[in-house]
Amino acid sequence: MKVEALKSILKELGIECARTIEEKVDLQFSALENLQKNLNDDELFLKLVIANSIVSYQLSGKGEDWWWEFSNYFSRNPPTGSIVKAYSEFFPRSKTNKRLIQPKLNRLKKLEPFLNSLTIEDLRKYYENILRFRDHLAKVMNANEDAKTIVFAVKMFGYGSRIVFGEFLPYPMEIDIPIDFRIENYTKKFTDRNPIAFWKEVAKEVGIPPLHIDSILWPVLGRNEEVIKRLQKYCKNWKAVLSLISL
Repeated sequence: MKVEALKSILKELGIECARTIEEKVDLQFSALENLQKNLNDDELFLKLVIANSIVSYQLSGKGEDWWWEFSNYFSRNPPTGSIVKAYSEFFPRSKTNKRLIQPKLNRLKKLEPFLNSLTIEDLRKYYENILRFRDHLAKVMNANEDAKTIVFAVKMFGYGSRIVFGEFLPYPMEIDIPIDFRIENYTKKFTDRNPIAFWKEVAKEVGIPPLHIDSILWPVLGRNEEVIKRLQKYCKNWKAVLSLISL
């Protein structure tokens, strides 16, 4: 059974493998490290990470390329005032996020008052209680708690917070996997069920929270050469990770 093979490999890999992939393999994490170093303003950095997550859908390129474009652009052009204004200047120049510009700017308008209300201490508290962050963000955005951009924002906020606060706090089991086309297509190999429900069940059985399962699967499903190189360099179980693709 394919599902049993999947669970067996994930159990073998565990949460530490997920952490290694997140911090050493995922190009999105590297993009955030680059931006944090260049901005030299941790509060602004974390707010930008949340804002960028909320507009990371219907991309015109690969997710990894979009996050590097974001990182490079704001490293050179740090926002001095409104994040909405900053994105209204960024989007027309973007190569990897060219679709649905107005709806995305509208989402940022909805988000900005919430971001403006937060201090670095508030952001630290949210990292320590990331479920609370998810609930508040979903309420601000008038979205479901399992909406893709909400759970994805939680994941990227976790990445950014880890970089800023220098502490690894595992994601909670209650936060669902973000369902993009990579994960959706991969899930079809195993089941016709609702992908969120399927991965929630797998997560409980293997003892790895859904967002960390996403971290194991998503980078390698992109079949990026740099990702594969990094995986082989940093992850001792890289063969097991790659075997997931061919299930």
